[in-house]
Amino acid sequence: MAYLFKAGLSRIAFMFLAMLLPITFIAGCEKLENRPKMKIGYMNCNNEQETTGRFLPMTRYLSEKTGVDFEFVPVDTNDFDKRFKAGEFAFTHSNSILYVMLKEHYDLILLASEKRGQFGSRTAGTIIARKDSGIKKLSDLRGKRIAFGPMLAPTGYMAEYDLMLRNGIDPEKDLANWTIPNGSYKHEKVIFKVLYGEVDAAAAPILDLEIMTREGKISPDDFIILGQSPLIPYCTFGAAKNTDPKLVEKVRQALLALKPTDTVEISGERVKIMKAAWIDGFEELADKDYDVIREMAKRVNMPPYQKF
Repeated sequence: MAYLFKAGLSRIAFMFLAMLLPITFIAGCEKLENRPKMKIGYMNCNNEQETTGRFLPMTRYLSEKTGVDFEFVPVDTNDFDKRFKAGEFAFTHSNSILYVMLKEHYDLILLASEKRGQFGSRTAGTIIARKDSGIKKLSDLRGKRIAFGPMLAPTGYMAEYDLMLRNGIDPEKDLANWTIPNGSYKHEKVIFKVLYGEVDAAAAPILDLEIMTREGKISPDDFIILGQSPLIPYCTFGAAKNTDPKLVEKVRQALLALKPTDTVEISGERVKIMKAAWIDGFEELADKDYDVIREMAKRVNMPPYQKF
C-alpha cells in the first residue's frame, strides 16, 4: 500500500512538472520577446562586410550587458547625417567629424571614444612623400601632385588640408592637382600612390602608417613625414538626445568596462570583442576635447560649418 501511495505521488509530481515546464518556457519566451529593441548605426569604414565583421560582436556584447536587443546597422559615411535625422538608429559609432556634425545639428550625446594605436583615443594626420623625392618640407609641395583620403575623413583629408593652410599653402591654388582615390581602402591607396610614384605626396593618417608598417606592407624608411597635425579624438560612440538616460549610462559603462578577454558567441564560436573590432578599448572624453576638430573644420570650410 505504501509503495502504491508513493508511486501515486510520483505520478502527480511528474504531471505537475509537465504542466509547469511549458508555462515556464512560454513565460521565458515572452520575456525575451518583450525586451526593448534598438538600432546602432555604424559608419562603414572600408566596406559593409568588413564593418560587420568588426562590430557585430560589439553589438552583441552591448545587448548582453544592457538587456536591450541592439540591431547592427551599417551606414555609408555620406548618408550618416541623413539617416540619423530620419530616426533610423538611436546610437551611433562614427569618426569624430561625424560626431561633431551630429552634435551641432541634433545635440548628439557623447558616450565614449575608441582607443587604437600609439595615441590611444586620439590620432593625427600626416603629409608624406617618398624619402628620395627631393621633397623635404611642406613649402616644397607647391606645384606638386597630392592624394587625399575621403573628404569626411578627419585625419585623411581635413587635418592635412588644415595643416597646409596653416603653413601658407592653399591646395586649390598652390598644388599642381589633388585627387581622392576611388573605391574602398582609400587611406592605404594614397600611401601606396606615394610609394609607387603616382603622386608626389599624400595625406596619410598616422594610424594607417603605424598599422601598415606593423603588417609589413610598407617600410618607414621609404617615406618622409613633411608635417603632422595636432592630435584629435578618434572614432566615437554617441546617442540621440531623447534616449533613456539610464540606457545611455548602461551603454557608456559597458563600453568603458570592455576588456581584451571579453567574448560573445557569433555563429557558434566565441569571439573576442576587442580583437574583432581592432581596438584597444574605450575612454571617456569631454565634448570640449572635440573643439580642435571644430576649429579645423571651420578653417577648411567643412561641415557642419561650411559656407558657400
